[in-house]
Amino acid sequence: MKPDSFVKSLATIALDNVFNPYRDICPIHDRADAAATRRRNLRSYLAAALDCGVDTIWMGRDLGYRGGRRTGLALTDEYHLPELERLFPGARLARATCGTPVAERTAAEIWGALGRVKHPPVFWNVFPFHPHEPGIALSNRRFSRAELSEVDDLNASLIEGLGIKRIVSIGQDAAAYASRFGVNVAVVRHPSYGGVTDFRRGIAELYGFQHLLHGASARQDSLFI
Repeated sequence: MKPDSFVKSLATIALDNVFNPYRDICPIHDRADAAATRRRNLRSYLAAALDCGVDTIWMGRDLGYRGGRRTGLALTDEYHLPELERLFPGARLARATCGTPVAERTAAEIWGALGRVKHPPVFWNVFPFHPHEPGIALSNRRFSRAELSEVDDLNASLIEGLGIKRIVSIGQDAAAYASRFGVNVAVVRHPSYGGVTDFRRGIAELYGFQHLLHGASARQDSLFI
């Protein structure tokens, strides 16, 4: 898997009611060169992950409109771009949108947990785009089976190309999908919809450290006030 050809392949995919951050431009929030910026972000991130020898993926379901739709990076909002650069030396990441950086609750919780993990994983999603309701660009919906089939081969090439040995699935949707790749799969609850405590407990048990304290969420919640 070469990051450049992988990202180019992602950028060729066009689907109805799906925002592809590597080819599409949001008329509300994006800069004129936003899609190119997000392609560079992903290429740089994957190249740095290859250099670091990362062998674990944390896998979510799809991009949300406050997070990955804007950054082009799974489980990462604009607020955490500098932290991602620090975790992966060599990665060069830039904002693709105008105005004040936007934080996302799921990303904040993921990054709060990641601070306790010794060897950082690669973040990816089952569906690496942002599916939205028809006519409502800034909404979230679940992708369809047909939409998912468009990226099956690319997902397989990513996992094989990075030499992934374990997938930590964030939620059951990701777990059901990840099982097809023939690597070890662990499952933790997604932190949304009341799952924060179970998510923190699952990551703590998986990585063998003390349960994440509630104080961490107070700091993260200040991002959304």
